[in-house]
Amino acid sequence: MTPDPTRRVALIGRPLRRRHSQVMHDAAFAANGIDARYDLREIEAGEVADFVAQARGPEWLGFQITAPYKRDVMALLDAVEPEAEAIGAVNSVLRAPDGTLVGFNTDAPGFAAAVRRDLGMELGGARVVVAGAGGAAHAVAHAAVSAGAAEVRVVSRTLEPAQALADRVGGVVAGRLDDRALPGALAAADLLVNATTVGMLTPGVVVDPALLGEHAAVFDLVYVPLETELLRAARERGLRAAGGAGMVVAQAVIAFGRWTGVADVTDVMQEAVAPLLEGAAAP
Repeated sequence: MTPDPTRRVALIGRPLRRRHSQVMHDAAFAANGIDARYDLREIEAGEVADFVAQARGPEWLGFQITAPYKRDVMALLDAVEPEAEAIGAVNSVLRAPDGTLVGFNTDAPGFAAAVRRDLGMELGGARVVVAGAGGAAHAVAHAAVSAGAAEVRVVSRTLEPAQALADRVGGVVAGRLDDRALPGALAAADLLVNATTVGMLTPGVVVDPALLGEHAAVFDLVYVPLETELLRAARERGLRAAGGAGMVVAQAVIAFGRWTGVADVTDVMQEAVAPLLEGAAAP
């Protein structure tokens, strides 16, 4: 009798600089006795369609997508779940038993789970200010609006990206980082979210946490380094603050559950990825 083939999952994108996802998922497969492996596939744009066709094979559980293919892959799938449609990006795909591929997005629920776990707060009823208007900011804004946040304000260097996000997600106030209204919004905010690469690719803070009230919390999506200048400044003020490592784990847990039916592998994934996070430094 021929043994069942090893099941497969992969991450596609270009470039693939980090292996956090691979380490977390492979540890969770091993801990749960699942014969599966997680591969990293750095591919060109012209290879995406061929990869998606390959992932319909019976050995595949699904796959994940990172930049720059989170939007491109949507047209190649059989279905895209409403949340991913609203965000405008798919970062994970489930292969159904009949070979059909269903796209979903783990960033929004992963963000909400990390805020709950690491900051001890709920998005419902909160006044949220999001710095940045890219793909990550779309997921954050969608999570906050869906949870019933009292206000979600998205600010970027120019108004156009923030307004495009507001038009797509709905229920969002768009503005610029230099708006006169921003200091007042920050003073009233319950949560400031950095959804830019400031603190990772460039030094500094995108918004001064000194403008926040004493009750506010800060969530920085950057996870390399573990403590950004924004987090350090917020903690020095005595504010609750958390980095993006919790979201990295939370979104991976959600994808793993969809592929395997195993509900919560948070502890396994967190332990597996900790050495990578602790040893990382910003480029």
